[in-house]
Amino acid sequence: MTELGQIDLRSLTAGHKRTWDAFVQAAAPLIHAVVRRSLNSHRLGEDDVLDTAQNVFVRLCANDFRLLKTYDPARAGLSTWLAVVARSAAVDFLRRRRQATTAIDDIPEAALAVEDRHVEKLRIPDGLLTERQTLILKFLYDEERDVAEVAQLLKIDAQTVRSTHHKALLRLREHFREDAP
Repeated sequence: MTELGQIDLRSLTAGHKRTWDAFVQAAAPLIHAVVRRSLNSHRLGEDDVLDTAQNVFVRLCANDFRLLKTYDPARAGLSTWLAVVARSAAVDFLRRRRQATTAIDDIPEAALAVEDRHVEKLRIPDGLLTERQTLILKFLYDEERDVAEVAQLLKIDAQTVRSTHHKALLRLREHFREDAP
């Protein structure tokens, strides 16, 4: 069995298969140990450890051994450098797992704990809007229906809903602009 210190780095980064096989055999125990230790506190399975360790080897040989070519023996021993790369791969794995999210639309509103207590409802003076404008605003904003749904409910064209909505908003803007100090 070859030790890490006996690996010819030039041959390894040149892509010689025998050197790569010897490197994998020598480095695998160290890489697996570092990854296992890094993932252990997160109670992840052996499959996650093996996948992450495999990812370390993929990183090392990707893009014509670009990462492996950055190793500088003057700065650290090969085993120390590999431990840093393995730890980095484990941290990246944990970040990717943590980023798995659920779309906000898939979460029930009650679970979001959204409260409307602080939202003051707009008080529209009587007679400012027509009955149809008031009804359309109620459907669109209070009941959160879309234009097509409102048109179907009122048995009118969708363009009429949009036009009535637009006219109601213009009236409201004009009214509240006049009341502004």
